[in-house]
Amino acid sequence: MDFAARRQTLEARRIALAGHLLEVEHALDAPMPKDWEDRSSERQGDEVLETLGLHEMEELRQIDAALARLVEGSYGYCQICGDEIAEKRLDLLPATPFCSGCAS
Repeated sequence: MDFAARRQTLEARRIALAGHLLEVEHALDAPMPKDWEDRSSERQGDEVLETLGLHEMEELRQIDAALARLVEGSYGYCQICGDEIAEKRLDLLPATPFCSGCAS
């Protein structure tokens, strides 16, 4: 397994998520329109952004945990059963801590 490539993938995704979270934060901090109809529409958009931001924050936590596993040498091994995680699974979910058997 090419750990350097895995680290690079995780770090690139982390940078992209962090940048997008800043955009979400700025959008949520924008002043609300004075018009009630516009404000209602804006609030619905804010709720979507808040949910997206929460999911992205969780993904950041998963990426940080995967990077820590890379440092400690346990990356690529299931945190439940200890078996090696299939490379195809890591290609799709580079931050996953579980093999496909334990994840289901």
